[in-house]
Amino acid sequence: MEGATLPPPPPATPEKADATAWMGVAAGAIGSLMATLDISIVNASLPTIQGEIGASSSEGTWIATAYLVAEIIIIPLTAWLERVFGLRRFLMIATALFTVFSIMCGLSTSLTMMILGRIGQGFTAGAMIPTALTIIATRLPPSQQPIGTALFGSTVIMGPVMGPLVGGWLTENFSWHYAFFVNVPISIILMVLLFVGLPKGKMKLGELINADWFGVIGMVLGLGGITVVLEEGHREQWFESALIWQLTAMTVLGFVMIGIGQVYAKRPVIKLALLRNRAFAAVFTLSLVLGAVMFGTAYVIPQFLAAVADYNALQAGKIVFLSGIPAALMMPMFPILVARVDLRVIVGTGIILLGLSCYMDVSLTAQSRGSDFVVTQLLRGLGTVFCMLFLNQAAISSVSVEEAGDGAGLFNAGRNLGGSIGLALLATLQDERWEFHRWSLHSALGANNLNVQDWVSQQAMTYGGGPDGMAAALRSLDGQVLREALVMAFNDDFMALTVGIVLVAPLVLLLRPLPKGYHAKAAH
Repeated sequence: MEGATLPPPPPATPEKADATAWMGVAAGAIGSLMATLDISIVNASLPTIQGEIGASSSEGTWIATAYLVAEIIIIPLTAWLERVFGLRRFLMIATALFTVFSIMCGLSTSLTMMILGRIGQGFTAGAMIPTALTIIATRLPPSQQPIGTALFGSTVIMGPVMGPLVGGWLTENFSWHYAFFVNVPISIILMVLLFVGLPKGKMKLGELINADWFGVIGMVLGLGGITVVLEEGHREQWFESALIWQLTAMTVLGFVMIGIGQVYAKRPVIKLALLRNRAFAAVFTLSLVLGAVMFGTAYVIPQFLAAVADYNALQAGKIVFLSGIPAALMMPMFPILVARVDLRVIVGTGIILLGLSCYMDVSLTAQSRGSDFVVTQLLRGLGTVFCMLFLNQAAISSVSVEEAGDGAGLFNAGRNLGGSIGLALLATLQDERWEFHRWSLHSALGANNLNVQDWVSQQAMTYGGGPDGMAAALRSLDGQVLREALVMAFNDDFMALTVGIVLVAPLVLLLRPLPKGYHAKAAH
């Protein structure tokens, strides 16, 4: 799943793991759950947070995007950092810093402070996700590893859909600040489990000298730069802005540095050569779109329910959580399906379900409520579990055993990259289409239209008549136009996701079927 180079289990591993080993596995599961949950914990309460820290709707996407970008950068670096510091020490440092950054987010009074805190959260939480599989591989015997894998898989899927529900409940019953403060007691428990459940490892500081520093710096500049360009391009009038030109230059420099690392580094930080493999390139492309759908819908749906249906954070969180129900129900079936059904059939079915769920949401109206998302959310959850778990297996099986860790890391970094770019593009598309639909509707309501004149006159009378009544009637008309235009912009977001899914669907045919007898623990 999340990629890290997984060392083989020690020869003396017993047939059954002891209590301390399971404590280590529990720590890995809690860490990955907390990390994935915090991706989306702010989504349902985002309108509240934006109001309190003075951020616009499009600026608010940075609260989610900053976290994802940081995770994208850290995931491929995790195996290297683990070697440098030792697994237990590395995770305890990451947990302690994650706690500090969570407190910083909870105390934020400005957008800048919030984004800095979210970047710190992303860097430190991203380290917890891939190392969960390392713990499973090293602390459990082969016979019990599928149990650990299923436990890990459930946290990766349930985290993003539980986030809006937990964040919404805390926001409505306490304050949005507690969506971040809740990490403090969990982190304390996690540090105790890490200390007891993992053996002490040695530091290898010499690894710092041999690192692919061109690749590390290039990823920060390239991935950070391209996300900012996509996020800010619309507001800055694209290349009419000197800032966009500078950020584009930074992005190009970053990708050039990554390329230099690919050629000259003894061990590139991320092995892009794997993309020359047709089957793996198909997996990676599908992971980009999967990330855009997963994180994009978890952002768009709460925004729609808050702006159009006037839902509070908790109500919106409950709707997002619906997609987690089929994921939880299907998890026990994972080992059976992976052994008996061609993964191309399962992934293809998942892609169809995702495309159908997004297409069904294209026909939203100003009267749509949470009930209109129930069926589509259930379909989306089932499609997600089919795609994500089995694409991960496809990523590992399409490369050699020695490259399995690199393949899993690139696949999962691709999913987060797709989520980050998807969030930026959806926010930009929504802004542009909202403006387009607003003026289109206004132009259709001509001043000489008798029906419009009658409606305005009637509304003016209800507001008391006279110039003041007429002004109030015109404001009411503009408000209705804005509302309808916003709904149409949300529909355009779902149509964009549908088109993206349709375009990549044929890539399923390029996937490589799993070898005979392959099952869940083959990833280890």
